[in-house]
Amino acid sequence: MSLRSQLSGTGVAIVTPFKKNFEVDFDALGKLIDFIINGHINFIVTLGTTGETPVLDKQEKFDIIQYTFEKVNNRVPIVVGIGGNNTQALVKDFEQYPMLDKAAAILSASPYYSKPSQEGIFQHYKTLAKASPKPILIYNVPGRTGRNVSAATTIRLANEVENIGGIKEASDDMNQCMQIVRDRPEHFLVVSGDDALAMPQLACGMDGVISVAANCFPAEFATMIQHGLKEDFASARKIHYQLLQAYDLLFVENNPAGVKGFLSELGIIHNILRLPVVPLSNDVQEKVKTFLKKFY
Repeated sequence: MSLRSQLSGTGVAIVTPFKKNFEVDFDALGKLIDFIINGHINFIVTLGTTGETPVLDKQEKFDIIQYTFEKVNNRVPIVVGIGGNNTQALVKDFEQYPMLDKAAAILSASPYYSKPSQEGIFQHYKTLAKASPKPILIYNVPGRTGRNVSAATTIRLANEVENIGGIKEASDDMNQCMQIVRDRPEHFLVVSGDDALAMPQLACGMDGVISVAANCFPAEFATMIQHGLKEDFASARKIHYQLLQAYDLLFVENNPAGVKGFLSELGIIHNILRLPVVPLSNDVQEKVKTFLKKFY
């Protein structure tokens, strides 16, 4: 079964809740998982950027993956984030997480800091795909990594590497997104990595989104995406504009500071982050409160 048939729709890049002593808060994580699944989202992404993966140690990552599979209990597919700029170290990571066999896919951001060439990016993903027990979902987020995965490289990977199943495209380059949608093979999944662009990108032929906002508004966001996939853009636009200010507040200072600010106001998690990320400023947090009062 292709990733396009499994993972179209709304995926949620879930946060990692922390207790006030900065330990992982599994009770809050379970509460969040139930909240978003009850909103009829299509799949969950654990250990992505929104999950503060860079500040988790290996045991915490192992425990979060294991807990997430147990809590979800086959209600929706799960995508696991495993990325970095050391290709061979990532290959070893695949071997150290036996529960990956249960995942629908592995989301892997392109190498950061090293700024590899397009050929280097191609060889990186080819190596990961060969070693991975599950299809690789490319994550192109040049605003964080410092290097864009070009449309040509994406299509080359889609056509030449069997275990590359799709891409989370977060370049904000609509022309690049359209080139990928136009030229991809039929099986290849293309999802948005930008909440504010997800609705218009559906009109360009994308298959869905991996969302931050859907942590906070799962039912509304999933409904918007379903409208878009059915080409009911009048209904999709209505929800899109209702959430437009929320998109700004989620990212104006930092992700995941924004989403944790929202989720704390909803009573789902504590507003605790690990350095170097800090909570929203008081001014922005007040705007979050005001938005939620109006929205609900």
